Amino acid sequence: MASGGRARIDAARDATVEGRENSMRAVVQRVSRAQVAVKGEIAGQIGLGLLVLLGVRRDDTEADATYLAEKICGLRVFDDDQGKMNRSVQNVGGSVLAVSQFTLYGDVRRGKRPSFDAAAPAEQARQLYEFFVGQIRTAGLRCETGCFQEMMQVELVNEGPVTMLLDSAKEF
Repeated sequence: MASGGRARIDAARDATVEGRENSMRAVVQRVSRAQVAVKGEIAGQIGLGLLVLLGVRRDDTEADATYLAEKICGLRVFDDDQGKMNRSVQNVGGSVLAVSQFTLYGDVRRGKRPSFDAAAPAEQARQLYEFFVGQIRTAGLRCETGCFQEMMQVELVNEGPVTMLLDSAKEF
């Protein structure tokens, strides 16, 4: 595709996610290793790469998931030969461990017990989470997962530590 055509597609996608009050969220951590277990069994594990905790909001769409997947695949948080964060997970041959986490939409502004009203209903969240994982895999990265809607134990070694907060409305 010509670069002008790609730019128009990118602009159209960005217009659908920017300017919204809320959006899909991700906590991204650079790891030397990470794993997620369910009922004592390892569901997914990676070596060098990114652990992504993904929260889906009620009004999120595939455009939100696509934006975050593209951003995460290209996120330059790995060191180059000069020690500068200038390489992406793709550049270093790393992997992604994607874990659905509705608690990223826990709202505690009105008390101490979180409200999860903004989180997407389970079926919608599952669909967008699986779409997000598919986008990561389509980009050519190995992507391991947790088990949707299960109690999980996540272990990681955060390198740096490097932790980034991302959202599809580009608020942070």
